[in-house]
Amino acid sequence: MKQIIQDLKSGNTILQEVPVPEVRKGQVLIKTHNTLVSLGTERMLVEFGKAGWIDKARQQPEKVKQVLQKIKTDGLRPTMDAVFRKLGEPLPLGYCQAGEVIAIGEGVTEFKIGDRVISNGNHAEVVSIPHNLVARIPDGVSYIDASFTVIGAIALQGIRLIHPTFGETIVVTGLGLIGLIAVQLLHANGCRVIGLDFDPDKVTLAKSFGVEAIQVTPDINPSDVILAKTDGIGADAVLITASTKSNEVISQAAQMSRKRGRIVLVGVIGLDIQRSDFYEKELTFQVSCSYGPGRYDDHYEQKGLDYPIGYVRWTEKRNFEAILHALATAKINVKPLITEVIDLENYNEIYGNMGKSQAIASILQYPLDVNVENHSVRISDNYHTKTKGTIAIIGAGNFTGAMTVPMLSQLKANIKYIVSAKGLTGTTLAKKYNITHSSTNYKDVLEDIDVDAVMITTRHNLHARQVIDALQAGKHVFVEKPLALTLEELNELEAVYKTSEKSLTVGFNRRFSPFVQTAKKVLPVGVPIQVIATMNAGFIPENSWVHDLASGGGRIIGEACHYIDLISFLADSEVESVLMNGLGITPLANTDNASILLKYKNGSTGVINYFANGSKSYSKERIEIYSQQKTIVIDNFRKAEFFGFKQSKMKSSQDKGHKEQFNRWLESIKQDGEGIIPASQIFNTSRAIILAIDSMKEGQWKYL
Repeated sequence: MKQIIQDLKSGNTILQEVPVPEVRKGQVLIKTHNTLVSLGTERMLVEFGKAGWIDKARQQPEKVKQVLQKIKTDGLRPTMDAVFRKLGEPLPLGYCQAGEVIAIGEGVTEFKIGDRVISNGNHAEVVSIPHNLVARIPDGVSYIDASFTVIGAIALQGIRLIHPTFGETIVVTGLGLIGLIAVQLLHANGCRVIGLDFDPDKVTLAKSFGVEAIQVTPDINPSDVILAKTDGIGADAVLITASTKSNEVISQAAQMSRKRGRIVLVGVIGLDIQRSDFYEKELTFQVSCSYGPGRYDDHYEQKGLDYPIGYVRWTEKRNFEAILHALATAKINVKPLITEVIDLENYNEIYGNMGKSQAIASILQYPLDVNVENHSVRISDNYHTKTKGTIAIIGAGNFTGAMTVPMLSQLKANIKYIVSAKGLTGTTLAKKYNITHSSTNYKDVLEDIDVDAVMITTRHNLHARQVIDALQAGKHVFVEKPLALTLEELNELEAVYKTSEKSLTVGFNRRFSPFVQTAKKVLPVGVPIQVIATMNAGFIPENSWVHDLASGGGRIIGEACHYIDLISFLADSEVESVLMNGLGITPLANTDNASILLKYKNGSTGVINYFANGSKSYSKERIEIYSQQKTIVIDNFRKAEFFGFKQSKMKSSQDKGHKEQFNRWLESIKQDGEGIIPASQIFNTSRAIILAIDSMKEGQWKYL
């Protein structure tokens, strides 16, 4: 299928061939009939992509600060690699889609195959969308008209924040697409509506909807006009739907408002607010968030948990439904807003001239003969014949793009597939690194007899099931940590592994770092050691998936397991018992501030300090090893000091062992050999980190 993307590095807008997504749990698979191009938002993205490096930096000063901080802690090369990689990730464009349901995910009951629906899907021939972001189109409303729903909901949410009452005077500043829908909604609500814009054609169009509209010129002071029209009282409320960097719009909105008036911002403007403008009138100012309550809340959008209607009357989905009802009952008319209807293949007629376009609404028309079963797309001819060690990568997230695929490419791995949920990220990586196929169905990949091994880099809750599927399909498996999130998963997986003839490796890369390998060589054999491993992990927002116990398992299981494996490797022993204490009086299971104590079978001990509340300017990782009056300190895998040894120091660019790990694994699967980490250690580490969480909950040592 085809999808429109924005290349931030080159500035080009591209119609990309990508595999059709699989319908996911809680989602609806939709074949697109029409999408609406949001000229405001999409123009901003297109112009950002075309801007030079300096202009990009000027537009995102906070990102520049983050880059400078990362240079201090990680060095210049890793930082610049991260920056260029981020800019190399294409952005999918569009969020106003209308089409028909062609598949329904597990747990979705309100839709059926063939339903006509709208969603916030991208400009793509097929999309998979969470059901709380999908609404059914009423009979009599065309796909083209319905494609205005999401943009209409943005206008509606801004109006809801104004709380307009019958007879009030509401000013709408900016008569673009959102503004022209907003004036109709306000007019239908019984308000006196006054629209302001510089464009005479848009002013004329607004008047055709039965509202007052004024063309703003250099000779006209909008505030004076509004005061004159309201007998000196001022507007009850101002809805700002304009887009400008100027601070003048917010100042004028304050001046034209009555005492205790309301101002709501939907557009993007300069916000250097003058206190005096707001102080004397006691004005209120609020910024509207997209389509309404539920936006950016994963519990609502991704997990499908609705807000009770008795407490939250208007969610984003209910706003969608309200707009669709307004279209069905002719309360709003979007047909006069349509400037052009363009076939998808001619998309550049819109995007190629976007900076100068005077269009109000541009509609894309989609072909209906798309092959919805095409879950794999051939990207290159790099793979020609069957060779030992052929790989499929399942998962195309940040770590995969930043580390896994670049490293494997350097090592000339033979990668036949990369699988991603929606198809775009996998396709992008496949094109960049000459991978043969991009796919969205990992089970199809497992059936390919050419594939000897799979590398799993998906979200943590998927690991155990996908490892089991891959082992049962007769594939060698490399899975990024963690191996499993629960003891039940781990026990099932271990039972499957014992009956499999293939190897299992978990991405515990730090044991392969040259700093750790050197430390291991100089440590005395057969002598218990003590290790303190500190991870200054850094803060991650609470809404991140890694904190979600259902999908990420929490940061302790997801990341601290690295250090159990590392200490086990240095101690040359397995964990016997574990105790964990989290920060706070009653620490949560998904804490990211905790200390873990480890006792080993050979008498060694380990302490893991995993902290997210430290300074970013301090080293991220520090390993201290103590044995027989000797000490080794490894600092951020960039340098090491050896106290009491013949070797005193070691220094290089940061090396956490990823390359050596991948190199050993590739050689192993080419020989159809054993895993590069003993399976007993993998299962011991995985069991220990799960029991660490249980230990914290129960307040006692847990024995493996």
